[in-house]
Amino acid sequence: MHVEIDQPKCVASGQCVMLAPDVFDQDDDGIVELLDADPAPEHHDDVRESAAVCPAAAIHLAEK
Repeated sequence: MHVEIDQPKCVASGQCVMLAPDVFDQDDDGIVELLDADPAPEHHDDVRESAAVCPAAAIHLAEK
């Protein structure tokens, strides 16, 4: 899995950070920051859920 984020679309809801804190973080303004663009398989389900619940659709996944 490869993860990309669209920071300009982010609305700082923080759902991704709560679901996958090893993959996502937030800057001082609450905007998403990507910690791991190629997360380990044990994080894939949480990352998929993060993308699904993101209110701004700012998380894009590519399955390898």
